[in-house]
Amino acid sequence: MTIEKTSKTKYWLLAIIAIILDQVSKTAILNRFEYTERLNIIPNFFDLTLVYNTGAAFSFLADAGGWQKYFFLGLAAVISFYLARAIVKDDFGTWGKLGAAMVIGGAFGNVIDRLIHGHVVDFLLFYWKNWYYPAFNVADSFICVGAVMLVIDGFKHKKDDKQAV
Repeated sequence: MTIEKTSKTKYWLLAIIAIILDQVSKTAILNRFEYTERLNIIPNFFDLTLVYNTGAAFSFLADAGGWQKYFFLGLAAVISFYLARAIVKDDFGTWGKLGAAMVIGGAFGNVIDRLIHGHVVDFLLFYWKNWYYPAFNVADSFICVGAVMLVIDGFKHKKDDKQAV
């Protein structure tokens, strides 16, 4: 039983690292930038900026009137609980557990923002000429990469399940 608990420690550690990296980067941006200020890092491609998102990805529901804050807090809690339970029960392979830990860490990074600031702090802005990808943050990156890893793990497990039959 001790070996089993120890083997899962790396996943919880990854989630904590995601939260720390996210919050440290957001604090640095909040201390350095005024709202909507931009600093060009790579001309015509990448800027650091400070913007707020009261909604979800791509500012979905950003103008919904305030209820969305509680909706996204609840959604993050439910999804994180499900993923944490799946890690503990070994429902995923290694890639899935790593992905789940990344999603949990990213979700909690954004939850902390919603609780402290009332919105999510975004600051990474990629663009090309007149095309702009919506600004995002380190937590969002962990969530996206983690979600891709969960999908890959899902395909791998399907393949493994078919071989077992």
